[in-house]
Amino acid sequence: MASPARTAPLAAALCAVLLASLLCGVGLGAAGVSWAQVVRYLGAGLTGGGIAPDEVPAYTIVWELRFPRAVLAAVVGAGLSAIGVAVQALVRNALADPFVLGISSGAAVGANAVLLFGALGALGVWALSVSAFVSALLAMALVYAAARTAHGLTPLRLVLTGTAMYYGFSAVTTLMVFTADRGEAARSAMMWLLGSLGGAGWGSLPIAAVAVAAALGVDAGRLRRELFVVAAAVTGAVVAVSGAIGFVGLMVPHVTRMLVGADHRRVLVVAPLLGAVLLVWVDLLSRLLLAPVELPVGVITAVIGVPCFVLLMRRRGYSFGGGA
Repeated sequence: MASPARTAPLAAALCAVLLASLLCGVGLGAAGVSWAQVVRYLGAGLTGGGIAPDEVPAYTIVWELRFPRAVLAAVVGAGLSAIGVAVQALVRNALADPFVLGISSGAAVGANAVLLFGALGALGVWALSVSAFVSALLAMALVYAAARTAHGLTPLRLVLTGTAMYYGFSAVTTLMVFTADRGEAARSAMMWLLGSLGGAGWGSLPIAAVAVAAALGVDAGRLRRELFVVAAAVTGAVVAVSGAIGFVGLMVPHVTRMLVGADHRRVLVVAPLLGAVLLVWVDLLSRLLLAPVELPVGVITAVIGVPCFVLLMRRRGYSFGGGA
């Protein structure tokens, strides 16, 4: 069992690593921008300083494209990891992740309605996020209504209902992609389903950041109904801006328990930081590996997550358990 005394220094170290990772996420990319320029442009953006007219293209790359994308990756990684811990406690299942409740597949229905058929076009750039978030909340309500009985909400019924709804929503999404008559739209839909931060901008951050900040520090001992609503709302907000990114919410909680033990008070401190660092680097790899072509983020998290999961299963003494 890991010592509780390790939590504070580990969290401090992860904060430093996260800052360095964010800087790397901004400084590295297909377009060449020097580190001196990166630091200067970030300073100008944060303080409102001026830049020369011939520096506008490079400044736009750093401040308008890379920086909000790196920050969004950190927010999404933190959110998925924190909710992964909460969901595993909620359903008492070590194989649970933020998507086990069927919320992500519900969000996918709304997102694909926009990508494939132009739904909610009047909302402009907000159409995708709003549609995905609203459909995620509707999916949450449906799962809750179906799983709840006169005796309350049990973990087993929640898992079974969420799994059934996942397959149902996934079938609807597949049908939508199959019937769409626009090839590029179908490609965008598949990219979203595999997770992507390519559409990140300053307008994307508030939705995810507010939801994640409100959820951090949630006590897993609260009533299941409250925890279910929080988990579903944060998952919907995160999925709305990043697509369905798998394995982060499943693996990060387990890795965190190996580092600091199973007490949720410690896990919920470290897991969001670890998830934030992970997704910043995963997003960076998605941009660099086949540049200028961008890989879906979910492909890389799966490549990392599958062998990590197998190693955890084969690790002697690790039981995939939760804690108090």
